[in-house]
Amino acid sequence: MSGADRARVGGYGAAVLATLYGSMKLAQALGANALADKDPLPPELRARLLARDPFFVASHWVLAGAAVVGVIVALATVRPWGTALPRRPLAVATLLLGTLMIARSLGAVGFGFVGDLLLLTGIRPASGEHAELERELATWDLLLWSPFFLLWGALWATAGWRLARRPRTDRVWS
Repeated sequence: MSGADRARVGGYGAAVLATLYGSMKLAQALGANALADKDPLPPELRARLLARDPFFVASHWVLAGAAVVGVIVALATVRPWGTALPRRPLAVATLLLGTLMIARSLGAVGFGFVGDLLLLTGIRPASGEHAELERELATWDLLLWSPFFLLWGALWATAGWRLARRPRTDRVWS
C-alpha cells in the first residue's frame, strides 16, 4: 500500500469513526442510552451520567459538535479542498489527536488496556463497594472502547504522518 493509499485510509477512516462517535454522543444528548452505561467512569460520575445530569447532557452536545469538526478535519487531509488549509497546523492537529487517542487506549488516563488488564487480573484491586461494576466496565473498555480509540488514533496518526512528510511543493493530495 502506497503512502497516498495509507493517507486515504487514515483520513477517511478517521472521518468514519468520528461520525460513529458523534452519532453516539448526539443520541446520548437527545436522551438515548447509546452505550452510556458502558462508559468507564467512577461510580458517582456514572450515576450522574445515567441520571442525565445537565453537565453530561451539555458535554454530549459539545462532543457531538467536536465530532462534526473532526469529520471535516479528517476529510481535509484527503480531499482536494483541504489544500486551502495550512498543512502544518493540520498535520500537528491530526498527529496530536492520534497520539492522545492512542495514549488513552493504552491507559495513560487510568483506564485503557493496561489499567483494564491490571484490574481484571486482580493485580490492581477493585474498590470493595463497586468491585463488580468496575470489573464489568473494565471488560467493556478492554473489548470496545480501548480498541476503538486505538484504531481511531492510528487512523488520525496515519493521516497526520502523511501530511507532515509531504514535500512543501506537493500540492496534490492524491
